Parts: sequence; C-alpha cells; structure tokens
Amino acid sequence: MGNSPRGRRTTPLVIARVLVLCALASLLLGGTAQADGVSSGADVQVAQTLGTRDLTVILRRMDIAPGPLHVDVVTHTGSAPGTLKLRASAAGTTFSETTVRLDGKPGAHSARLQVDQPGPWELGLDDGTDTASIPFIVPARVIPPWEKATFGGFVAAGVFLVLGLVVAMRVRRPQLALIPAGGMVAALAVAITGAMLSASTPPPPAPGTELDPTIDNIRDPYANAQMSTVDFSRPPVNLAVHSPNARSGALTEVRIAVADGATGRPVDDLLVHDNALIHFVVISPTGRLWHLHPVRFGPGDYRVKFTPPEAGTYAVAAELARRGGGVQLARTTLSVATGTASPAEPVPAGAGKRVVQGNPIDVEIRQGKPTTITARFGKADLQPWLGMLGHLIVVGPITGDSRVGADAAAAPTWAHVHSMIPQSPGMPGKPDETVAAYGPDVPFTYTFSAPGKYRIWLQAERDYTVLTVPMQIEVPAEGAPQ
Repeated sequence: MGNSPRGRRTTPLVIARVLVLCALASLLLGGTAQADGVSSGADVQVAQTLGTRDLTVILRRMDIAPGPLHVDVVTHTGSAPGTLKLRASAAGTTFSETTVRLDGKPGAHSARLQVDQPGPWELGLDDGTDTASIPFIVPARVIPPWEKATFGGFVAAGVFLVLGLVVAMRVRRPQLALIPAGGMVAALAVAITGAMLSASTPPPPAPGTELDPTIDNIRDPYANAQMSTVDFSRPPVNLAVHSPNARSGALTEVRIAVADGATGRPVDDLLVHDNALIHFVVISPTGRLWHLHPVRFGPGDYRVKFTPPEAGTYAVAAELARRGGGVQLARTTLSVATGTASPAEPVPAGAGKRVVQGNPIDVEIRQGKPTTITARFGKADLQPWLGMLGHLIVVGPITGDSRVGADAAAAPTWAHVHSMIPQSPGMPGKPDETVAAYGPDVPFTYTFSAPGKYRIWLQAERDYTVLTVPMQIEVPAEGAPQ
C-alpha cells in the first residue's frame, strides 16, 4: 500500500495537514505576543517665572515626528496682558514659531508648532522683555529587539508554511516538505521565545532621563545602551546667586549659576522635576516666602525676578534633579539693600488648632513621629499645582525672632513636602491646572526629627491663584507633655 498511487497521494495531504496545524498553533500562540515599543512619552508640564508672570507651559505628548507640537500656556491671576512668542528649535536652528496672545485672564492659551524629527529640542519663550528656553525630547517609535524577533519569527514561519505547502503538493518527493516544516518550527520557536521573554527584558536607558539625549540614541536607544561611568555618579552642584542691585521695594533680577561640583563646568543636564527645572524658594528676613521657578537663559544660567519687600538677609534654596545625579537641594543667601520696605505679614504662632482659609486644622506633633497636617481650603475646587494637590515648606528649628531669613539659611531642616493628587476614576493620566476638582482637605505627612520652633508654609491653588498660608509651630522634645 505504501508504494501505491493512493499512498503517494495521501502523504502530501498528511504533510499539508501538519503544516496547517502548525500554522493554526502559531496563530493561537501569537495571540499572546502583542508587542509595544518604547513609550512615546506623555505631557510635559514646566512652571516658569518669566519676568513678572508665573506661567505653566504644557507640551502635549507627541506620537511621531514630523508633526505638530501642541503647547498650552497657563497664566495665573495677576498676569499682565501681552504677547508671548514661542519657537521650536533643534541644534540651534529655529524650525517653527508662533505667537500667543495673553489677554490678562487666567487660564490656558493654546498654540501649535511644528517639529520635523525626533531628538533633543528647545522651546523658546519671549515676551519682549524676558526670554527662556525649555529643553524637551521629541520621541521616536522604537522597535525593541525582542519585538523584531517575535514578528520576524512569525513572518518567517508564514513563508516556510507557504513553501512547505507548495513542496508537498507539487514535488514528487513530498518528504522534502519536511525541510520547510522544520524551518517553520524553528521560526515559531524564535517568535514564541521572544514573546515570552519580552516581559522580563529590561528596557534600555531612556535618553533624556538616564542618558544625555542625542538624535542617534533617541532613534535607537538599544544601539547606544552603554552608559558612561558618570551617568549614575554626577556630583552635587555648586549654587551661586548674584543680584548686586537688589533693593527692597524694587523688582530685582536674580541670576543663578549652577556648576558641576567636580569640574566647575555649567550644568546643562537638569531634568523636569515636579513640573519645573528648578524650584527656587526664597524666605525674607521676616518670614515671607516665594516659591519661584527660574527660567533657563543658557547652560547653567538661570534667572528669576521678584520684588523683595524688605532689606536684609534672604535665605534661598534651589531644588533640582540632575540626569544620573538624583534630586539635590542647594542653599545660600541673598543680601537686599535698603529701599522701600513694606510691613511684615502676621504669622500664627503656637501649637494646637490653626485656621487655614477660615477652617481649622489640627496639629498634634511629636518629635520623631510621623505628623499629618491637614489643611482645609473650603471647597472641593482646588487645582493641581506643580503636579501636586499641595505643597508644604518646612524650615527649622529657628529662634523665632525677626531674623527668619538668616535663621532659615542655617537651619538644619529644610523640607519640601507634597500632598499627592488622589486617583479619580475616568481621569487617566496626570491632570493639569485646567482641572479644578480636588480638596478641600490637603493632607501632608512629615516627621520632625528635632524639637524647636519651625516655620511652615502651606500652598494650594484655586482659580489660578496660589494660596500660601504661613504658620509657626512648636515641636516638643521627646517625652515632653503636649
């Protein structure tokens, strides 16, 4: 029977059925191998104190380049009307520009630019008096090696399937069809192995976050995955603050130089950390606080303007994040000469119940124990600010006299505490300031490690206005009665 014509006809059919079954198996197994490449990013929110305006610049996520870059400029209460020129540039060359008209009303103002390729870019801002540049990354669609192996394996399996069927049905020696059948099995093995290992395959270092971004490593980070030895060991920065003509009552420009602690070179590897390149906190001699966000004027050169209300020593701190160097806090002082002074603001003192925006908060503090300070801001209409529901600045211990600025500069504790945005069903992603649906409770948890007097400032945003509530609290020594 094996040599009969019927047997010779049956053999190709059997081999063809085997090949079809293998193909079906590949389809069934291939259903679990849904692959996705490197994330193309998300919205980037960057706070900017540009001249006398406090802005939040939102760069909406891009999926592919060339294409449009959508930008929203959020203004706050008190922002003057005017025009703001935006430009997108790469390698020092402007590719597109547009103008945003600011009508003086707080809220979002939309604009659209064009970018033509993935890689490192800069968004320039110019209001006619002050300028700033914000580095950002235009992502590229990257196919990981395991994804290439998976899809390549399935494509090769399909080719071998067709070849095997042709050989089985057309060639007189149908046993030759086992050769492409073997190739199909091998290709399936490669594809399935790639799909199964995809979950445990580590991603490459992310350009712009872990690697200095270049056009090449953004297009293919797998080809440039070898990191330099400095990427995880970048030293702390040296902070220099310069404002020689600062006088009380006058608008003052503060120049901030950020240099590498090892080489002394200007630092130009800052990351957007909590929606800003630098969080610049200023405390006046009598305890008034500014939470500013200097603009990038050039590599290692940042500038910010504010009006100091009194003469004396101001404490300043810069919180930033370096690529490969983590979050850092650098502190120094700023001297302001006598000019036109304004009266100091009253600050509630003592422990126990406080009033924040007309509502009480309860503060029961123990040294070395986690303390939750819950501020109640009236209604559930708070907006996210700097990506958070609220901010708490803690400085101390201090003497509590009128030299708060000088005391704060030397205080052992200087903390920036956040109240996180609660998760909301149906609101994916990270909400920006256009969403007003949070509060009224804004809780902060912090552990005071030493007894003494502390100055704290609670901050939240409503109606595009940042509310800052100062307080002075007393932390009793461990074991002392409340």
